[in-house]
Amino acid sequence: MPEKKDAPLRSDAQRNRERILEVALAELTRCADTPLSAIAKKAGVGQGTFYRNFPNREALVLEIYRHEMQQVADWAVHLLETREPDRALREWMDRLARFAMAKAGLADAIRQATCAPGAAAKPEHTPVTAASDLLLRAAEKAGTIRTGVTADDFFLAINGLFTIDPLGDWEARAARLFDLVMDGLRAGAPGPKAD
Repeated sequence: MPEKKDAPLRSDAQRNRERILEVALAELTRCADTPLSAIAKKAGVGQGTFYRNFPNREALVLEIYRHEMQQVADWAVHLLETREPDRALREWMDRLARFAMAKAGLADAIRQATCAPGAAAKPEHTPVTAASDLLLRAAEKAGTIRTGVTADDFFLAINGLFTIDPLGDWEARAARLFDLVMDGLRAGAPGPKAD
């Protein structure tokens, strides 16, 4: 009996899919034209398994992008469960930077996948925007950042991240930028709320 399209994947199928995404991210970041057969081989899956998950290059590239965005968004929830809100926000920025640097490496592959005639549109940034808003609201409620900062404000403030050379010393530069942004967010904060 054929599986339903929305049925959850078996654990081995899920592991194969995740392994393909992991290998494809690394390989396509190095070279946008990496053959899909090379990605399948390096992921340790057969051609049938590969193409069952990703029928073409465009589907693979867009799923990497979507998957990585969702990972960044999910990390915000984890951090809020384990850190104070302002600390969670600052650590989340580091995860966002890793995503941005990987995305920079994938830029050619994303451009190829979304610019071809009849190609699918690039996925929206909604999960990442929602995650930043979640973190900002939690830190605002805790009194550790100034009030009224929107997700749009936040992304305008960190926009310099997207100009950093991913092949250079991006981690140190991003950390410095984010520390400056956090200083700005903390300025004028009402202070921690008493329980």
